[in-house]
Amino acid sequence: MQIQIHAKNVDVGQRLHEYAEKKLARLEKYLPNISRIDLELGQERRRQGADVSVAQVTLRHSRGMILRAEDKTQTDLYAAVDMVLDKLNRQIGRYKGKRRRRAADRSEELDAELMGAELLPEEEDETSEEMMGIVRRKAIEISPMSEQEAIDQMEMLGHDFFVFYNAETQGLNVLYRRKEGDFGLIQPIFGR
Repeated sequence: MQIQIHAKNVDVGQRLHEYAEKKLARLEKYLPNISRIDLELGQERRRQGADVSVAQVTLRHSRGMILRAEDKTQTDLYAAVDMVLDKLNRQIGRYKGKRRRRAADRSEELDAELMGAELLPEEEDETSEEMMGIVRRKAIEISPMSEQEAIDQMEMLGHDFFVFYNAETQGLNVLYRRKEGDFGLIQPIFGR
């Protein structure tokens, strides 16, 4: 498992680096075969109130599954690391619960990798949760447009995301509104 820790607008000392690395390495017990974990730490200035510490973790599993968690509520970087790992642990618990339910529904045995994994300390019993599925499908007509045209179209529709064919890159893109109010663009890359 490869662990990368990046800092933005903040100095991550040796002690914090070791603390975060130790916490991240424990995830392997609960979810085997993690290929890479990226942790981004930073500080954000707020107009009102104290500055906040930002911790964002992206976990990549060898099967291609990606889990991501972010925390912007703490003022201390150590607390932000703890908080973001709590969120990630809940996601791992949900992922493992779904895998168990699917194996049970198909009368199959659970993967050997998950059979040997330890339970998270607060792993939720998700057997009582109903399986969420697709409740609506929608066909959309896609025509080539620029990124600015896509932003205009998304705002006219009042949506938080918009799927479009990018005329400049000649590919399918997803435009989305970020929490900060600006926009993000997802450009799929087909692999495997």
